[in-house]
Amino acid sequence: MTFEEIYRQEWGQVVATLIRLTGNWELAEECAQEAFAAALQRWPNDGVPDRPGAWLTTTARNRAIDWLRREAVGAQKLQEVAAMAYDPEPPYDVPDDRLRLMFTCCHPALAMEARVALTLRTLAGLSTTEIARAFLVPETTMSKRLTRAKQKIQHAGIPYRVPPAHLLPERTPAVLAVLYLLFNEGYSDVVRSNLAGEAIRLARLLVQLMPDEPEAAGLLALMLLHDARRDTRLAPDGALVTLDEQDRTQWDHTQITEGVDLLDAALRRSEPGPYQVQAAIAACHATARTAADTDWPQIAALYAQLPQTPVVALNRAVAIGVADGPAVGLRLVEDLAAGPLHGYHLLPATRADFLRRLNRHPEAATAYREALTLATTTAERLYLEKRLREVSVRS
Repeated sequence: MTFEEIYRQEWGQVVATLIRLTGNWELAEECAQEAFAAALQRWPNDGVPDRPGAWLTTTARNRAIDWLRREAVGAQKLQEVAAMAYDPEPPYDVPDDRLRLMFTCCHPALAMEARVALTLRTLAGLSTTEIARAFLVPETTMSKRLTRAKQKIQHAGIPYRVPPAHLLPERTPAVLAVLYLLFNEGYSDVVRSNLAGEAIRLARLLVQLMPDEPEAAGLLALMLLHDARRDTRLAPDGALVTLDEQDRTQWDHTQITEGVDLLDAALRRSEPGPYQVQAAIAACHATARTAADTDWPQIAALYAQLPQTPVVALNRAVAIGVADGPAVGLRLVEDLAAGPLHGYHLLPATRADFLRRLNRHPEAATAYREALTLATTTAERLYLEKRLREVSVRS
């Protein structure tokens, strides 16, 4: 396991544990950063410990003790942090500090966007740049948002705990949004694929905690159905493989069955929500025997049931374009061009694909070049370059 992988896997746990013990957000992140810096210096010579997470947590705890001693913040708090060495996992009502941290970040006193962003930063260790990209906002805007959220938690004395049952519903939407963004960050980046696994693990914990919440089950189903296709999404050269070209025999059909069963159970509660609808879309893809068997009219109808954000509108345009023909899809995509998706690489990429299907190859080449300038991952760039070569030959 590389140092980067250890960082992605252990960061959230170390920070969450330090926040629980010290009650100081900034101190927890600073001590965690120092612990990882110490590991980067020592492990190349000493070797990676058998339990790197325990080593990092102990090192971060010692940094916290040193800081508390210097600041003389009180003997009781110092004693609580020091006691961690002898009782590293005290019995709490929820057996995971990261899940507890999620509900703290998602307190209703915080704005919804701040709840999601703060949890991604603190729990998953995503950089401010990465979170800003996920929200489609400038990095400076996201930095200010994170700072204000931390200050509000500190000054308002928001408790570090999972709230009682009667308060869970008001926090659940933000927690689900955190998990979904965490999953998407890992699913779209092979280097950080462990984030998707972490999101699934935390979603399972949330379903156990809230068995009567259909949207939690819907989100878990959605993640499982997408993750079942993970190993087929990239070609040997690292290029993205589109859904219609993936080898369906290599999909994880056990995981697909679990996802469909979870979705069916959630839908039987007759409380549909956006995650259940998205899971139903994913199920249409996952259960189609071949790409040609995909029920695109049903997918387009399901997209119409979702809040019509710009990205949903783009996805719906794709579904309609496949169901009713590329000319129809192209008109819908061009209607979106002047809106908030300007600068979003999938907009010109989708337009290019419809143009290619219409044999308008010079225009498709121009659109693929535009998408290439905006693409954010190597896999996407390799795929777009391949398509660009194809249409350029035919121009």
